[in-house]
Amino acid sequence: MDPSAFAAALTMQSGSLSRGLPSQDSRPPTLEELDAMDITDVGNLRANSSYKASHGETTAPSSARCADAQKNQMSQDPEVSQPPTMQDRNVAVVVPSFSFPAKNKWRVLAACLIYFGNGMNDSAPGALIPYIEDYYNIGYAVVSLIWVTNAVGFILAAFFADVLRERFGRATTLMGSECSMIAGYIIAACSPPFPAVVIAYLLLGFGNAINLALNNVFCGNLANPTIILGAAHGSYGIGGILGPIVATALASNGILWSRFYLVTIGVRLTCFAFGGWAFWGLETEPPSQFHHNSNDAQDEQSGVTRQPSKMRLLGRALQNRITLIGALFIFTYQGAEVAESGWFISYLIDYRNGNPQKVGYVTAGFWGGITVGRFVITHASRKVGEKKLVFGLGAGVLIFQLMSWLIPDVIGNAVAVAIVGLLLGPVCPCAWSMFNHLLTPNIQTTSVGFISSAGSSGGAIVPLITGLLAQTEGTYVLHPVCIASFVVMLICWAGMPRVSKRKE
Repeated sequence: MDPSAFAAALTMQSGSLSRGLPSQDSRPPTLEELDAMDITDVGNLRANSSYKASHGETTAPSSARCADAQKNQMSQDPEVSQPPTMQDRNVAVVVPSFSFPAKNKWRVLAACLIYFGNGMNDSAPGALIPYIEDYYNIGYAVVSLIWVTNAVGFILAAFFADVLRERFGRATTLMGSECSMIAGYIIAACSPPFPAVVIAYLLLGFGNAINLALNNVFCGNLANPTIILGAAHGSYGIGGILGPIVATALASNGILWSRFYLVTIGVRLTCFAFGGWAFWGLETEPPSQFHHNSNDAQDEQSGVTRQPSKMRLLGRALQNRITLIGALFIFTYQGAEVAESGWFISYLIDYRNGNPQKVGYVTAGFWGGITVGRFVITHASRKVGEKKLVFGLGAGVLIFQLMSWLIPDVIGNAVAVAIVGLLLGPVCPCAWSMFNHLLTPNIQTTSVGFISSAGSSGGAIVPLITGLLAQTEGTYVLHPVCIASFVVMLICWAGMPRVSKRKE
């Protein structure tokens, strides 16, 4: 071989050699690295025939082989390799739990206290309705307006819940919702003209919907959400037990009906202070911060622009099948629940000759059943699944609702309606757990707010329909209205897709 030709070829390939090899001048190239080099045939740099004859045929590595080797080499070079994208690996999601972060246990307790106050708020009107009617000299149809404005407050909250949370943070928004409820109680406690009471219930509905949406999303995104939601909604049931007991005890002893709301003012002040402290700084803690940063990184890689308009978010939520089915489900569930709680006492007075000073406690039995069911039966969902459990409970609810209608005495009716509450209790936490599984994070708060507002709308429209029919037909219409609501509820549940168990 001509030495000058060999030197020229070696010089031309030195750049490729230096680029192809790792930047470690202290070691010679390996056989694999030399094999990956593509040395171009220059001038007389050829294997002559005598060399072939004595040493065998030599072949240069193919271009495809060189390209693969070069690609592998580049992937190992920290200076030229590209960083992995979010799609290249599975991102481990940090799931917060009851005990992580440590402050979460106080947050769950604060949520339970808020649910407790909501239970007192929702259950007391049923016991107070006879006294409100006497005080203002109004009938069933007019007194039902308190549920209508309560629903209007819930519907308004659906448009503002997510906006307020993102603008002011969870803690401040939660305290604002408590202020709305405190203002409503102050108005009602002053025994104003009935139109002012109607306005007070609008403020109660707005505040109730905000804290309900925030706490449902928070509890539903923790580990073991069905159990935690069961405890939270069980606390609601405890409030539901105490509400009619306290209201009946006060009103039946000659104390003005509106003074009951002085008790609820004290409860909401405690919720304001405890809830604000517990949720303060939630967004800056590790799981929330990790979730926020990973979402930003994913959107940066995919080129998606974050923070769509709130109306667009609401539009996405309304296009989601889970949101729509869930809204109708909660509409019928809460409608039947509030109608049962609000009108069953009037039914016992009208058709079973019940004493108003005694039958007012029957509603406490209904809410007691709800509470026991949420604390005890909810755990069965981990074994049989939410889907099957709700179907079984729904069938039992229909049977005992019929019994509460057909048994001709107060005690039998009271026992039957308590069992209705027992079977109805676990339905709500199971449903909210399923919604949180199925809804995507970007519309979750908006969808939950909309579903909550639909529930309150049901809690207004179904009792209103019952009151309007009762005005002309009698309060027995409560039972066919509730049965029809439960049937629609089960049809909606049949339309919900199955979900796999959450991987904790």
